[in-house]
Amino acid sequence: MGINAACRVTGVSKTAVLKLLADVGEACAAYQDRVMRNLRCKRLQCDEIWSFVAKKEKNIRTGDEKLHGYGDAWTWTAIDADTKLIPSWFVGPRNSDSAKEFMDDLAPRLAGRVQLTTDGLKAYLKAVEGAFGSEIDYAMLVKIYGPAHGNLEERRYSPAERCGSVKGTVCGNPDEKHVSTSHVERANLTMRMHMRRFTRLTNGHSKKLENHMHAIALNFMFYNFRKIHSSLRVTPAMEAGIDDHVWTMEEVVMMADTMN
Repeated sequence: MGINAACRVTGVSKTAVLKLLADVGEACAAYQDRVMRNLRCKRLQCDEIWSFVAKKEKNIRTGDEKLHGYGDAWTWTAIDADTKLIPSWFVGPRNSDSAKEFMDDLAPRLAGRVQLTTDGLKAYLKAVEGAFGSEIDYAMLVKIYGPAHGNLEERRYSPAERCGSVKGTVCGNPDEKHVSTSHVERANLTMRMHMRRFTRLTNGHSKKLENHMHAIALNFMFYNFRKIHSSLRVTPAMEAGIDDHVWTMEEVVMMADTMN
């Protein structure tokens, strides 16, 4: 829910809710950065999901560039197709610099060679090569969409019809039957369902980049350590061997004490 809705439900001030979000968000980001190491992932999928901070990129005006973080904010995510663990994410523009930082963060967390699938974004090519070299089986999946049907207003709310997809090997020897981005796309949908900030056509968007990133860190802590995945019957962290129990929300919130 949005911050104002959280204030109404709990009866506490907006300042208190934002401070708790910041404290817990920082703790969640630090904890996951520490434990997501030496991961024995085999099949990874990566994708980007759009949101914005304060205002959309098209509405940025002269002088707004002085305000840190205003505009489009893309969240780059990686998911292990087997354990459903999300070991790494990055918030930034949808460009080559962000792709490099994202891959440079992901690669050191892995214990061995993996098969990686991304969409057709060209920024991934140099980023993956720079982070993994030739020690990866990498493929791209490009989905082809036809024109959306209906008038302008109908097209605004309805996705274009998918016509097909093209799989292409970029490096190594990826298994074609596992070249897919379905798991990461479903995880991105979960993000939209869990966080009001990611709802399409929302007025519950983040007003500061820092709060946006805190909310994302808290969401992934909940997803990885608290939420029992329906296909696994355990949490992704348990399936990956990182943890041995389902975290309670009290444990997650009390992590803020470790930052003080």
